[in-house]
Amino acid sequence: MCSSSNLQPGISSTEKLQGSSDDNGWLPRSPGMPGVEDGTARFLELLAGIRNGEHTLPSSFVYLLIPGLFSNHSPLYFVGTKKFFSKMGLACHIAKIHSEASVEHNASELKQYIEELYWGSGKRVMPLGHSKGGVDAAAALSICCCDLKDKVAGLALVQSPYGGTPLASDILREGQIADKETRRIMELLICKLIKGDIRTLEDLTYEKRKEFIMKHKLPYEQIPLVSFHSEVSIAPDMFATMTHIAHAKLPWLPLPNFLTQEESDEIVQAGRQLPVVIPLSAAMAVTALHLQLRYGEKSEGLVMCRDAQVPGSVVVTPDRKL
Repeated sequence: MCSSSNLQPGISSTEKLQGSSDDNGWLPRSPGMPGVEDGTARFLELLAGIRNGEHTLPSSFVYLLIPGLFSNHSPLYFVGTKKFFSKMGLACHIAKIHSEASVEHNASELKQYIEELYWGSGKRVMPLGHSKGGVDAAAALSICCCDLKDKVAGLALVQSPYGGTPLASDILREGQIADKETRRIMELLICKLIKGDIRTLEDLTYEKRKEFIMKHKLPYEQIPLVSFHSEVSIAPDMFATMTHIAHAKLPWLPLPNFLTQEESDEIVQAGRQLPVVIPLSAAMAVTALHLQLRYGEKSEGLVMCRDAQVPGSVVVTPDRKL
């Protein structure tokens, strides 16, 4: 057992263990929030048609794909999706935003994107945001509703932490699974190494999402919304993969010279303990299991299913696990 001296001032051991339990799925429970409609059956019907080379997506829209967190470090992110849209004869663009920037910054960028596409093509824009990209897109419509409501055809959010994510809250909340030292390391990685903004994580905490959503209402009645959420497979073979690579170590790599020697030594030492390759499916399975054990909630590893459900939207929940 921990002694009281190991607890941060003002934070009890019960609060440490509880984590974000009270916040999981807070949005659908909030008074005054509109209900949702289950569109899963219709979606699967349409998907079957697309797999057979048929689709009913209108060419009267311009489709805007909005990538999620850390997409700047994945050059092929959404490229396959854009090609698929193009093969169907649909105008499609990928928003070139800094995915690690704050939500409000990206909302401003996306407003400009949407207006340029609208005035350039004469067609309404259909934004489709994945992960944080969905949060950014929703923020653009919430903050700039008067300017954008007639220029967009709707909004689709795919596994987006619209209500927030416990991972961000637990990392940044003092007294939870991390502390000030972890926050310092996160600031180093996000702000210096990938030129991002620490607000990227702060904006996805439950506290910040509550504050933002209550201040900037999403125009549920004026813009059609679709939100997708799913869960990752946590089958035994996923963890077997992680076990096989757990002891592999990275070679030493020189780090950028803006780091101090102390910071460089810390990162190198930690890096030598990291697996050389972590399959995405296996990594997501591990975090999904963590969230399930800690909170008893299903997720795809980063976002709880209930937190990806946007009030007032048509919700799609495919049975097939990722």
